Amino acid sequence: MIDISSLEKEALTLIKEAKDVKSLEELRLAYLSKKGKVQELMAKMRELPKEEKPAFGQKVNELKNELTTALKAKEEELKGDLLKESLKKEKIDISLDAYTPSYGTLHPLTLMSQAIEDCFIGLGYQVAEGPEVELDYYNFEKANIPKVHPARDMQYTFYIDPSTLLRTHTTAIQMRVLEKAHGKMPIKLICPGKVYRRDNDDATHSHQFMQVEGLVVGEGITLADLKGTLQFMVDSLFGKGRAIRFRPSYFPFTEPSVEVDMSCHVCGGKGCSTCKGTGWIEILGSGMVHPNVLKMAGIDPQKYTGFAFGVGIERLAMLKYGIKDIRDLYTNDIRFLKAFKHFD
Repeated sequence: MIDISSLEKEALTLIKEAKDVKSLEELRLAYLSKKGKVQELMAKMRELPKEEKPAFGQKVNELKNELTTALKAKEEELKGDLLKESLKKEKIDISLDAYTPSYGTLHPLTLMSQAIEDCFIGLGYQVAEGPEVELDYYNFEKANIPKVHPARDMQYTFYIDPSTLLRTHTTAIQMRVLEKAHGKMPIKLICPGKVYRRDNDDATHSHQFMQVEGLVVGEGITLADLKGTLQFMVDSLFGKGRAIRFRPSYFPFTEPSVEVDMSCHVCGGKGCSTCKGTGWIEILGSGMVHPNVLKMAGIDPQKYTGFAFGVGIERLAMLKYGIKDIRDLYTNDIRFLKAFKHFD
């Protein structure tokens, strides 16, 4: 019995002090294997009197069960410590700033184009598109621009051959739509797209730019409708409080023709360096559709009237976003584009 008690104390102490699973397995083999110390105790039963053998055997079995339980508990403890250590090493510090992906931004010309389209689609207009390589017939003749008009000169137009050119305005799209209308009224559309002119590039001019033109044809259309529409567009793009005014002008495809000015968005019409002290900034050209244009499209100008307008998208973007040089819109500097992130 003294041997059992001593062995129990020794084994439990070693199990408690075991540092890893490997050491614990060595202890199991040392005490509980077929050649272990517990089994050696069982061998001593032969030396005992017959009446002492049952009690001795019972104590040995109790020792075996106790050591088995202690080994299992210690093993779970050590494995738990291993798991904790592993988790500690693999821990993710959620207090660190997360990686912020770099998202692209819409180009200011795209932003302005979308704003214009949203404005007129809400009024029931259709968005029409056409080819950038256009026929002289649609670009000039159908728009009531005679052969001798200066706009046909090589210094203003990129000609591909005598009858084909890079369109100088999106009026050509309007002419194609009018030709296909076959008297179906009313017509309400805007025509956004790139146009090309032989011009010297500087802070306010470009040989290539974007334009959007609008066209409305129907019964009873007047200059007042044009002004109301343009006022709505200005309010939508620049906010309410901007006044507009008409100035007489000339365009071959409209009669009467007007230039449209907007009260300066910087000084509110009081006069500043941006508007050169006038309080007004020119934004677009417009007018009532010329009767000859309607006739060439097979539309009776006695029954139907209409208005048209055309505006450079770059000009509106420069005014709205405070861009000083039109050439900035065509650079590949990502820092310039990031400046418009909050407009998306």
